[in-house]
Amino acid sequence: MCQRFPIFCLLFALAVNSPPAIAADCVILLHGLGRTSISLNRIERSLLEEDFLVANIQYPSRRNIIEELAALAVEEGVQNCRQQGAEGINFLTHSMGGILVRHYLEDNVINGLHRVVMLAPPNQGSEIVDAYRNVPGYQLLSGPAGLQLGTDPDSVPSQLGSVAFELGVIAGNKTINFILSQFLKNPDDGKVSVASTRVEGMCAFIEMSTTHAMMMRNRRVIAEAIRFLQTGRFEGDKAENDLC
Repeated sequence: MCQRFPIFCLLFALAVNSPPAIAADCVILLHGLGRTSISLNRIERSLLEEDFLVANIQYPSRRNIIEELAALAVEEGVQNCRQQGAEGINFLTHSMGGILVRHYLEDNVINGLHRVVMLAPPNQGSEIVDAYRNVPGYQLLSGPAGLQLGTDPDSVPSQLGSVAFELGVIAGNKTINFILSQFLKNPDDGKVSVASTRVEGMCAFIEMSTTHAMMMRNRRVIAEAIRFLQTGRFEGDKAENDLC
């Protein structure tokens, strides 16, 4: 038969002897308050170059409260990843996006959850919200979710417990917003203090010279984030690993 149909036999042999396809891990990207998915485009491209599947989710960060945004954004991301055939689910978030993941995972389980990287998450809340919440116009700028990110006992970050998933946190320590920085513990990134990004249960932490607004486009930050997704460790000089 193979003498008559050599191409058929070759294709059959390749199909039988080839290793089974392995589903790639998917990374769900969640932007911060007042931003859009475009802000994470550079990270998205870098992840695709490393053969990750990516779900870059846009959600109405100024329109709803955190409880509603968490379900909306996280579930859309998981569904997007499943549709791409992913088995492993990861998250890479900026600012409030990390709080959405923490809130969702308080009461929900994601099958195949692998690793999470948070860039500048207000894990302990932000003193800026405390200082500005009653200033006219601030609620319009921050939306209802932004008002939930203070440091008071009733804020969402204060109500969340320790994390029970493999988490790496990247904090920025450079600011160009000296007006807002006066309300924050030093060092800070202009929106969140380095101390506030830490959370009990995290597995790795690194402090980097970058601002809150631009860290998603910082190549060194992106490299460290991808390194954690791949290995569960950071490698920079200030990296703290094996914390969990």
